[in-house]
Amino acid sequence: MAGQMSRNKIVVRKGDSFDIVMQFRHGELQPMDLSQCLLKMSVRRQDGDLLFTKSGEVIDVLSGKARLKLLPDDTDVEPGVYKTDIQLTLKNGDVHTVFPQEINQVGVFVVTEEVTQS
Repeated sequence: MAGQMSRNKIVVRKGDSFDIVMQFRHGELQPMDLSQCLLKMSVRRQDGDLLFTKSGEVIDVLSGKARLKLLPDDTDVEPGVYKTDIQLTLKNGDVHTVFPQEINQVGVFVVTEEVTQS
């Protein structure tokens, strides 16, 4: 589980797995019901070419928990800085970009070098 996530940056080591677990709430108290919601992450090169997309899974519908599971094949890319965002589509069709949290910033996906290679 080698990775870190902040308000607008995700950092993971090349070839590693990383679970991004998110919990959604209405305001600050009430967990969001994620029934029929979709979570999707896109990662692009700086020139805009798509590197990969990842669909999330709801792990607890009533408490609002979902996970994006990055696998070694997803992170086995050239170390560098990429662009990313994560969107939540609600059952009524509304789309919300939930990452990055800073609305006027582009999300950053950083892949660092590995030392041990399989």
